[in-house]
Amino acid sequence: MADRRRPMSEINVVPYIDVMLVLLVIFMATAPLLTQGVLVDLPDAPSEPVPEQQDDPLVVSVRADGAIFVNLGMTGNDSEGTRVTPESLGDQAGKIIGARPDVAVYIRADHALEYGTVVGVMTVLQKAGAKSVGLITEPPKALQG
Repeated sequence: MADRRRPMSEINVVPYIDVMLVLLVIFMATAPLLTQGVLVDLPDAPSEPVPEQQDDPLVVSVRADGAIFVNLGMTGNDSEGTRVTPESLGDQAGKIIGARPDVAVYIRADHALEYGTVVGVMTVLQKAGAKSVGLITEPPKALQG
């Protein structure tokens, strides 16, 4: 009588573990490359931190080259948001403020920008219905610890 092999009832998981480890290495290598943001060199000024209870404030970021970005939430550091022109900023902000009249409005502007550029953005936001506009700054280096 011939030897008959019984079917193997165990699953070999070693190849699956190998694939998982390769994927883990790929994700670990690419994760730092996925962080995007608007590079804004904020001015240093002592100020109080923004209260945490504010849900998704409207953050307008202005780069040193004058490019304007609109973002909902304090994740402006993590994502660029939507790039807008100075003309369309009023429309975008008006829609957001019209839907949420109590939304907090902040400007993140590069410290190398001219004062008039920041004031122009503030004026557009106030015409769009913002009750008050805050400025986001970095704490001075001596106070950071």
